[in-house]
Formats: sequence, C-alpha cells, structure tokens
Amino acid sequence: MAEYPGKVVLAMGGDSAEAEISRQGARAVAEGLCQGGVDLEVIDGMPALRERLQQGGVDRVFNLIHGSPGEDGILQGFLQAQGVPYTGSGVLGSALSMDKVRSKQVWQALGLPVARGRALKDGEQAGELVQEFGLPLVIKPAREGSSVGVHILQDMESVKTTLETLEMAEPMVEAFVQGEEYTVGIVDGEPLPVIRIEPGADFYDYQAKYQSQATKYHCPCGLPGEEEQAMQQLALRAFEALDCSGWGRVDLIRDLHGQAVLLEVNTTPGMTSHSLIPKAAAQAGMDFTALVLRILQTSEVTR
Repeated sequence: MAEYPGKVVLAMGGDSAEAEISRQGARAVAEGLCQGGVDLEVIDGMPALRERLQQGGVDRVFNLIHGSPGEDGILQGFLQAQGVPYTGSGVLGSALSMDKVRSKQVWQALGLPVARGRALKDGEQAGELVQEFGLPLVIKPAREGSSVGVHILQDMESVKTTLETLEMAEPMVEAFVQGEEYTVGIVDGEPLPVIRIEPGADFYDYQAKYQSQATKYHCPCGLPGEEEQAMQQLALRAFEALDCSGWGRVDLIRDLHGQAVLLEVNTTPGMTSHSLIPKAAAQAGMDFTALVLRILQTSEVTR
C-alpha cells in the first residue's frame, strides 16, 4: 500500500437512523487504521467535518457516515468541491445507490434481475397494490439503509392498516421475493467471497443485522463454485452500473428457482462486529487492518 503522510479524518456518526451503527463501526475502523500507522482524527457528523476542513491540514477522508448526508452524494460533493480525496463512491454512485427506485430503474434498463417495484403514489388503495404485486408485499423507504422502516405485509388487512398509518418519506412498494439472502462485498473492483445470511427471524431486519445473536453468516456460502462466481459477477455489474467505486456491498436474494435477484447497493457498508465486509475479507485472507488500509487506498482512484 502507498504511504499516506499527513492527516486522515475518519468521518462517522451524524444524525441519521443509522448513526449509532456508524459509531460502532468507526471504533473498529479507527483501531485498524491506527494499527496500520495512519495519522488519524475522528470526527462526528458533517457540520464538525466541515468545520475541521476549514482549519486545513486534512489529506483525505475515510467516510463511514451512513445514510444522509454520508451516502447520498451530499458529503461526496462537498469533499470534491474542497479537493479532498475520500473513500467510497462519488456523487453520482452515492446518490443513485441511495435511491432504491432509481437504482432499480437503471438495473431494469440493463436487463439485470430485480424484484418488481416502484414508488408508492399518494392515495393508492390496498386492493390496487395487492392486485399489482400480490401477497406478501413490501413497503419500505426508498432512501434508508439497514432495513430501517421495512414492512413485509402478509394479508390485505395489514396492507390497509399500513397505508392508513404510514409516516414515511418517499415510500416504495415491492413484490416480495421468497428465498435465501446473500451479500457480495466489493473492494477496489474485486468481489469478495459471497456470504449467505440465515436470519434468526423471518426477516433480516435491523435487529437481526445488528443486535441478534441468532443470525448466522455462512462464508463459504455453500453455493457451487460456478454459481458463486456468477453471483459475484452480477453484483459487480450492478455495482458498476450505478457508477459505484472504491468499496461497497451488494445485497441479493436467490429465489426458489435459483435466480439471483438484486435488492440494493450499500456504498458505505457497516463495519461493526456483525458486519459482512470484514467477514468476507477474512475468508479471502485479508485481516481487518489490511482491509481498512486497502479501502483507504481506494481514495486515490475513485474520483
């Protein structure tokens, strides 16, 4: 890895629904970067980061702010305007990936497999949605991560109740895809080993991701070699189709017919003890310090 003289700022936290997960991951990332000899300073939230950059002396930013403004292009545009290199995708890749409706439209245009879905319109009735998407159906925010605010609705009554009480910015509706959940980490243009996720509950929600000890992660994932490679290549194609770069994670479902279906791209994945990028990197022979240093190195080439 190249040497990085000067100061690296680790940006974390903020005030999104995923802020505490970001802080948990930042503790591990900070330890790894310091073990790698990086001169590091940790900053919580974009206002504090903006103030710190005004003081000068920052050579690059390791971005670990989840949600807005860390993953939707706002932070990326600010740092580009300041001429400060940063980890992760650029403005377009971040904005597209954060918007699940538009990322789905890009994938559909390229013929990539996605669950049927679209933005939820004001005043839509439960019967219309069930007729279009069937049951179960999914209603979720178009611009949130970590499965925050996801509703999996099993019957007409629950659809009606959810629509009547829904308080969600930019909701979307999707057909439910039954199958096994997988994820593919990508670092510096290379897909990591695939992980199969076995939730301890019916759905891999926020609690299953970050709090439950019952969720199991299988890496090796158990797929035949050719199928795993095909899933890795699909994930990489989906990642690059949204103009993503640096590092990230692509989530998929393998349906009951064995078809991999794209769900979403995370451009700033979690780095907690439950997180998946470190697990996959370890399977590939990369320890945590080597992983975070390699991610930092991509800040040279992701613009």
